[in-house]
Amino acid sequence: MMFRFTSPPMPHYITSGEDVYPAGDKHAARSDIGVFDLLVTTRGCLYLEEDGLPLTIPAGHFAILRPDRAHRTARPCGEETHFRWLHFQTLGNWSETVERELYEAPAHTGPSFVQIETFVFHVPRSGELPAKEMAYEWLEELLRLHAAAETGARFKQQSIFQQLLFQLQEEGSAAARDPQLALADEAAAYLRRSYREQVSYKELSEQLHFHANYIALCMKKAFGCTPLDYLTRYRIEQAKQLLIHTADPIGAVAEATGFVTFSYFVRCFAKHTGTRPKAFRQRYRR
Repeated sequence: MMFRFTSPPMPHYITSGEDVYPAGDKHAARSDIGVFDLLVTTRGCLYLEEDGLPLTIPAGHFAILRPDRAHRTARPCGEETHFRWLHFQTLGNWSETVERELYEAPAHTGPSFVQIETFVFHVPRSGELPAKEMAYEWLEELLRLHAAAETGARFKQQSIFQQLLFQLQEEGSAAARDPQLALADEAAAYLRRSYREQVSYKELSEQLHFHANYIALCMKKAFGCTPLDYLTRYRIEQAKQLLIHTADPIGAVAEATGFVTFSYFVRCFAKHTGTRPKAFRQRYRR
C-alpha cells in the first residue's frame, strides 16, 4: 500500500519530535489529527493499528499514519522503544493506491504559453528505511532547527524534509513497479528524446523490444493516448518555446520540432492550441 501525492504543491513539514517508551508502554490513541504522522523507530518496536490495519514498526523501519483516520496501540511495547515522529501535510491531491500510477498533465487546449509541470510520486505506507543512518541524521537536524532561532531555520527544515521524502519515494517506486507502466514510461522517454526525428511504430518496437500494439496499449493505460498522440503533443510544446524565444521562421520551427510538412504543423498546432503558430507568436512577441 502506498500514498500517491500530486504536485505541485509539494507536501510540507510542520513539526517533529522524539519519544522513549519503557517496556509495557503504549502509543496514544488518536483520531482525525489532520496531519500525516511519520513514525521512525530507532530502537525496540511499536505495535500500532489504524482502522483495523496492523502496523508493526521495528527498529530501522517507518510507517505513515493518515490524517483522517483513528489509530491506537495494538499491543504494548515488549522492550524499551525509541522513535522519532514527524508531522507533515499537503495542499495538493493525495490518495492511497496499491500500484504505481503514471500521470500526464492534461493536454493544453488553449493558446497560453504558461505551463505548470504537474507530476505524481508514491511513498510507501510503511517499510524499512533505505538509508537508516542518513534518515536518522535528517530527523535529528530537524529537531535541532526546531529549537534554533537562526535565520532561515524553517526554510532549512523544508529542504531536509524534501530530501527525506525523496528517499522514501525512491524506495516506493522501486517496490511498486508495474511492468506495463514501466514500459509506457520508457516509451515516453524515448519519444521525448527523439521528437526531432521521424519516429515510426516499427522503430519504437525495435528500440523497446516489444510489439507496437502492446506499447500503444501500455501508453493508453498510462497517459490516455497513443504513442503518436503523445509525440505530437510534446512536439507542440517544444514548438511553443521556439516561437516565443527565437525569431526563427515558422517553417524552420516546424522542421526543428519534427513535423514533416509546414501545413501539417499548422494543422496540428491549431488543433492543440486553438490558434495558428503566427498568431501565437504575435501574442507573446511584440
